[in-house]
Amino acid sequence: MSLNIFQYFQPKDKKFFPLFERASSNLVQTSKVLVELVNTSSPEKKRELYKEIERLEHVGDSITHETFHELSANFITPFDREDIHALVSSVDDVVDYIHGSVKRMELYKVDQMTPPIIKLAELIQKSSEELHTAVVELKNLKNISKIKEATVRINSIENHADDVFDTAIANLFETEKNAVEVIKMKDVLSALETATDKCEDAANVIGSILVKHS
Repeated sequence: MSLNIFQYFQPKDKKFFPLFERASSNLVQTSKVLVELVNTSSPEKKRELYKEIERLEHVGDSITHETFHELSANFITPFDREDIHALVSSVDDVVDYIHGSVKRMELYKVDQMTPPIIKLAELIQKSSEELHTAVVELKNLKNISKIKEATVRINSIENHADDVFDTAIANLFETEKNAVEVIKMKDVLSALETATDKCEDAANVIGSILVKHS
């Protein structure tokens, strides 16, 4: 019977995988709050949701710092250190850009959420959920096809987000005569679209992990 020594270094980790899942779960929750925020017309509810996203952003930062601490404290890790660092950083970046987009909405007093803003928020949520699915499956690597399918869908969502963003900016320049409003809306839309880019970055890291462990 042949013994594969590398099996002992395959994902059987009790520290990092719970952190990965906490990070991606926090992202999903943040994206859900974002969707709720852009679909509410109540100023009071918006203020409440702004604060909730800020709280979740701090939660994400805490998970990221905890993961980095574990990286520095543990000799053996389930994946390459640079992949762990890149994955957690990318997930944290998505939360940061969600937070950044709603911060802009609040500062710029964007009261009327346009269809592109709402659509981008929905795409962020879908991408976040797919990312969480892939992250959860990483802990045993038994369902690689499910991970790959999730990453492919994330790539497709990001392409859709690009199209939504490009069309929204073109329409904005064509229809909005107030230059200040153009700058405000472009800034908000750009932050939202970048959140989907960061989801794709995280998916690419997962793809790299799969290649190294195939």
